[in-house]
Amino acid sequence: MTDAAPSHVLHVDLSAEAIHREPIPERWLTEYVGGKGLGARYLYDRLAPGTDPLGPDNYLLFMLGPLSGLLPGEPQFAAITRSPLTGTFLDSYSGGNFASALVGALDGALGIAVTGRSDEPQVLEIEDGEATLSPAGDLWGRDVVETCGTFDGAVACVGPAGENRVRYATVASDGGDHHAGRGGAGAVMGAKGLKAVVARGSVPQPAPAVTSLQATYERRFRETDVGRWHAASATLETVDFADEVGVLSTRGWQEGSFEGAENIGIDAVRDAAVDRERGGEREIPGGFRVETSTGESVPRGATPMSLGAGLGIDDFDAVAALGQVCDRLGLDVISAGNAVAWTVRATADGIVDPTTEFDTESTFDFGDEQAARRLIESIATRNSDLGDALADGVEAAADQLGGAELVPTIKSMELPAYDPRGSPTTALAYATSDRGACHRRSLPAETEVFEGDSWDDADRVRLVMREQTITAVLWSLIADDFAGAVLEDDLGAEWLSAVDTPAPDDPAELLRVGERTWTLTRLFNVREGFDAADETLPSVFERPLAGGPAAGNAIDTNWFDGLRRRYYAARGWSDDGIPTRGLLDRLNLSDVVDDDTPVARDSIARCSD
Repeated sequence: MTDAAPSHVLHVDLSAEAIHREPIPERWLTEYVGGKGLGARYLYDRLAPGTDPLGPDNYLLFMLGPLSGLLPGEPQFAAITRSPLTGTFLDSYSGGNFASALVGALDGALGIAVTGRSDEPQVLEIEDGEATLSPAGDLWGRDVVETCGTFDGAVACVGPAGENRVRYATVASDGGDHHAGRGGAGAVMGAKGLKAVVARGSVPQPAPAVTSLQATYERRFRETDVGRWHAASATLETVDFADEVGVLSTRGWQEGSFEGAENIGIDAVRDAAVDRERGGEREIPGGFRVETSTGESVPRGATPMSLGAGLGIDDFDAVAALGQVCDRLGLDVISAGNAVAWTVRATADGIVDPTTEFDTESTFDFGDEQAARRLIESIATRNSDLGDALADGVEAAADQLGGAELVPTIKSMELPAYDPRGSPTTALAYATSDRGACHRRSLPAETEVFEGDSWDDADRVRLVMREQTITAVLWSLIADDFAGAVLEDDLGAEWLSAVDTPAPDDPAELLRVGERTWTLTRLFNVREGFDAADETLPSVFERPLAGGPAAGNAIDTNWFDGLRRRYYAARGWSDDGIPTRGLLDRLNLSDVVDDDTPVARDSIARCSD
């Protein structure tokens, strides 16, 4: 095991069956650090505009950061690629044993860059810095639990959804307990014919200074509000929170509160839990485990929100079972839940008739777990016309069949279950997210519902920008989503000063890393043709919300357009959402941007604060 700072990626060309170590330019390590930032720089450099996300020329990166395996919380890895669902830059994160094993297995590399396509499905195995490819054989066709159980190492793999190129398929690890979920990285992996990556290794023993930091920061985390909340409830209390404040998307975005929320919320999970997973020997708790008919599941907040309230199902066992179906198939629960919700509403409107494609008397109503299960399985296998259409996403299915106004999408990505009609600033976070509608870059609902009455539009813009930029820094370090809360004061500078890395250890410079990274993903997207027209709000949110504390709320699209332009101006972008030359100069991106990428002039109107 090398003690040198990571300075390479492991490059895997599946078409040529060739593997080699490729050095990372030191400037990249300094200006982008690792994880999201480094992955964005790598993808922008290597992909030609218009690269088919499911073609051999797309890259799939498994990225680490300079502090991977050291920071408090679960170790994480990032799956980075061009999304087959949205066509945008995509970074999706997952924790657990595979991420930890990958740190040791790569032996000084910061990640794996996979390109090409294999004629026969392959398995990539990595140990002590060495990598080998071997035929996947009869693993192709197996679900993620069966696939992960085949090997004696830690495994990240695709299930049937990834094999069938469902555009919101996940990269699953640890037997389906963890998923790099949103945006379809699993479809890219499946399209390349890569069934699984097996990592054998352990995190090296840190230096005494780092060990001391670990103890200090783990104690700090336990003492924070986030730490206490996560210890008690993980993400599952979000169901109760969203319902209480009226932002819980219910029955296909028709209502903001669910009368059965208490049956699928944190108390129901605690009653059903069989164990509490913990991250190795650390004291940062993991998720609740519950039994289902097909094995144990680790539900998280998105499961009861999207597959419970979103589908009108108030039986926790049924919700957990649906979540386990998605987990085993390797399917994003948020997109899958929205696909089922769209089908129920489209059935009621006479747009589709699922009973003609399934041997069932089901009417596909809200609350029907069996109908939802059949449709989810059909999506993952593409074994029906309806399942095949929905496998390309709700927006693609609606373009083909009708019903575009039923379930919202932004940049073709189905929305998480926080309804912005109860938190208008959340609409800005969704619209401007670099990978499509996402609540993990910024989730202003957590503060707006309590403080928003005193906010003005400048406050809204500042909050979203701050959260997006800080998240970009922390995900370049690959920090645990929640334990990362204790890093926000200095953005990990204290940690970076304790390890051997060219990354900056100055908080102000790290903030620039976050802004630079956010700008680079924007440049990637505008090179692919995205602009302000892709960041308008779906018509769903112009209709008043029914039920709950936010009943009657709607979003005025003229107001929102003004808010978005204010955000663009604050970012240093044009009214069309294009970064300006002056911004690129300030962030050292002028010599990075290529001739295919639109860049705006500096004469943009700036909104006053």
